[in-house]
Amino acid sequence: MTSMILTTFDWVPDVPRGYVRDLRIRWALEEAGLPYRVESVSFRDRNAEHFSHQPFGQVPWLADGSLSIFESGAILLHLAERSEALMPADPQGRSEVTQWLFAGLNSVEAASLPWSLFQFSADTAETPGRQHIEAFLQARLQRMEAVLAERQWLVSTFSVADILMADVLRLVDRFDGLADYPVCRDYVARATARPAFVKAHGDQMAHFSAAD
Repeated sequence: MTSMILTTFDWVPDVPRGYVRDLRIRWALEEAGLPYRVESVSFRDRNAEHFSHQPFGQVPWLADGSLSIFESGAILLHLAERSEALMPADPQGRSEVTQWLFAGLNSVEAASLPWSLFQFSADTAETPGRQHIEAFLQARLQRMEAVLAERQWLVSTFSVADILMADVLRLVDRFDGLADYPVCRDYVARATARPAFVKAHGDQMAHFSAAD
């Protein structure tokens, strides 16, 4: 089987290390045991070749034969088509994984990312906009707490939906945003204890550290 090529930055500052979204792809590839190698693109000099693969100048993207795929959710869905370790083969299971993958992106990350950006900025001003973002995230976390109280994983078995959702919630937990949501926190701990995550995280940290 030909190795896929995962492209990420050659270096990033200390703060985002361990959270750059190539981690989601590394994790999925490790869970599925699919062969891959990692290549780098310049963080400081994003040239035309970079934008031809990722039109927003971000990472990651994945080359699979003649295909070049960007956006972590799209890449996860592509990999899930390749392995039952990432998505069940039956139509019902596939549908459930797909809907939860999109829920992670569109319902939970849409609320968590603006909140996280405030945390990164250390902006503590209690503006109406800040309060709205806080309330938006809390509403999503309350629903996830209820959902996860009834199950180990989002569908019957671990899947790419859990990779996406756990990674989204992991960033919230970085800023202690899950302190009042013990079920969500346990879910993140359960997911990140998996050997595939441990290896993916370690590999990403080593990749960026090597460029220091």
